[in-house]
Amino acid sequence: MDAVAYFVGKYNYWGCIFLFFLGMYAMISKTNLVKKIIGLFIFQTSIILFFISASFKHDATLPILMEESKGAIDPVMYLNPLPHVLMLTAIVVAVATLGVALTLTVKVYRIYGTLEEDEINRVIQSH
Repeated sequence: MDAVAYFVGKYNYWGCIFLFFLGMYAMISKTNLVKKIIGLFIFQTSIILFFISASFKHDATLPILMEESKGAIDPVMYLNPLPHVLMLTAIVVAVATLGVALTLTVKVYRIYGTLEEDEINRVIQSH
């Protein structure tokens, strides 16, 4: 019974794993370029959610010193801000990657007239 409670208690990690494999499945199996980009975004989001979930600490607060906290400070009471800052950077990189990928997809569509990978490869091989 403890094993079931342990697995149910880690539902956030199971959600991240599900999103990770869903994104990977979309990137590998789909032939439409927009669907591949959506899969990439889901993949990136799952990793960001995983790191944010891993850095969460119960009964902790933001690492801001209050006036009443004079003297020794217990680091157990505070969240580590580093994972959150790194994930904020990862979000910016993910949005930039998404924008560049969508721009390149529009360019591919204008050149080949399709977003299907098989048709693009067929057009390239025919030339």
